[in-house]
Amino acid sequence: MFAKPTFNSRIPALTVFVCMFLLWTSGCVSTSHVRPAAHPSLPKETAKISPLTEYDIGISDVLIVEAVRMVPKSPYLLQAFDGVSIRGYGFEDEDYSIDMDCRIQPDGVIALPPPVGTIKVTGLTCEEVSELILKKISENSGLIDTTLLGVSVSLLTVSGLQPIAGEHTVGADGRINLGIYGSVHVKGLTLAEAKEAIEFQLVEYLDSPNIAVDIYFYNSKYYYVIMEGAGFGDRIQQFPYTGNETVLDAIAGINGMDRVSSKRVWISRSSPMYNYGYGECNRLDVDWRGITAEAAYGTNYQLMPNDRIFIEEDKMVAWDTKLSKVVAPFERIMGFSLLGAQTATRFSGPVMQGGGNPSGYGGR
Repeated sequence: MFAKPTFNSRIPALTVFVCMFLLWTSGCVSTSHVRPAAHPSLPKETAKISPLTEYDIGISDVLIVEAVRMVPKSPYLLQAFDGVSIRGYGFEDEDYSIDMDCRIQPDGVIALPPPVGTIKVTGLTCEEVSELILKKISENSGLIDTTLLGVSVSLLTVSGLQPIAGEHTVGADGRINLGIYGSVHVKGLTLAEAKEAIEFQLVEYLDSPNIAVDIYFYNSKYYYVIMEGAGFGDRIQQFPYTGNETVLDAIAGINGMDRVSSKRVWISRSSPMYNYGYGECNRLDVDWRGITAEAAYGTNYQLMPNDRIFIEEDKMVAWDTKLSKVVAPFERIMGFSLLGAQTATRFSGPVMQGGGNPSGYGGR
């Protein structure tokens, strides 16, 4: 009575499943949303503040140290290659009038003009060298009374002085290394406190040391840009915090939005007590079109340490990815089934019955 439906008139079960899935998910996808309003009291592109009144030094920060005054502590014993200045006064004989700067030779002597000659000075203080020179002049000149004569010896350069000027990275223990002067704990200190701590360490070796300290690289405080991956895995990038960045600066640092991103962007900023179970995590919505196409800086907020800029995924792309993950196994199964059916059909005719040519050619 009824004609038997052919294969082409049937609706595959997979098509029905896909249609039902799309209808079920269509109500969950919305591409429209209310454009967020700006918070007038928060710092932003045209109204930035100094979020950190005094920067606290942290692990991995790089400090630049400049030596303003580095003088060895008295009494200093002269060493080879030190530079000294020698001045004589009260001498009538020009042969004994000394006015020279020289460097102590590797064998520990200094060469004075004749007839004084060479004098070994390593291991002596400048005062002792001055007395030794005066004594040698007295012996060579035959002078008995030298009370009106004098020799001044002063230190110009120190060869064995440990250089501390340069870059110093704060280690995992919160300390910087000063070579032979030891190490100093600076983590959690301000720049003024770090200067005081370093000078206090150096005063054991140097006479009234004076240094300058500044931040060379900010490596201890960060903000993060998180891009939701629409089923392909989220991407997180970390950037050092310097205090001047805005939302646009951060997104420019990742070369803009990805193809799976939506236009919904917000900042997640926790209060100081949030990690202890108090307060709340604030969400600052960003008007992406406003801060880009319309140059409206109202939601281009200035970033703070540990801010998370979250870029939401495109929901349509996300659902397409999820659908692909569900459908892909069935497509493989149907593909294998169809290939098996075609193979069986091809060889089930004349070949299986009488060994004929399945192509229909070349036989009689």
